[in-house]
Amino acid sequence: MTDVPKNNDARHEATHPAELSPSASVSASRRAWVLGACAAAATLAFAGAGRSLSWIAPAFADTPAGGGLDAFLALSQRLTGRTGFDASLGKRVYDALVKSDSQFTQNVGALNTWLQGHGGVPSDTVTQALQVDQPALAKTVSAIMRAWYLGLVGDMPHVDVVAYEKALMFEPVKDVLTIPSYCRDVPFYWTKKPLSA
Repeated sequence: MTDVPKNNDARHEATHPAELSPSASVSASRRAWVLGACAAAATLAFAGAGRSLSWIAPAFADTPAGGGLDAFLALSQRLTGRTGFDASLGKRVYDALVKSDSQFTQNVGALNTWLQGHGGVPSDTVTQALQVDQPALAKTVSAIMRAWYLGLVGDMPHVDVVAYEKALMFEPVKDVLTIPSYCRDVPFYWTKKPLSA
């Protein structure tokens, strides 16, 4: 082993700020600027969090009136952030929701009106805002989201499956996962070594 000579002055040089190189001082000032910008952005975000999102409302001004199928689809587009739905699936989901809740059509109309005045998307923001003042409308939002994402309408023991392979929960992973079903191959297919291996 070779002995490396100890430089006692190295520690002093690295910690003494007056002797920093020009590039180190630029880096430090850049770091301070970035931290300040992040702090300002966080302050603005928290300051605006309590305000209404009424600036979103003009985008939804052309919502169909009432609680019919078209109004339901417009509401669903706002809550899910999608631009459209399969027509037959939309009708099936709407019919099942109307059947499961006698106030559903009135609640769809009320939700569309509420969104025009308050804004607020995605659905969890809307549900949280409605929880205190209008729990029936918050429940309707949850029922709509459950129907689209899980394909289920109603409560136990009377749950209707309105969608399975077209349920929105499968969309984020459709490029890498096969939608699960009873069996994708012969029994115990997963125990055999793949042909390409």
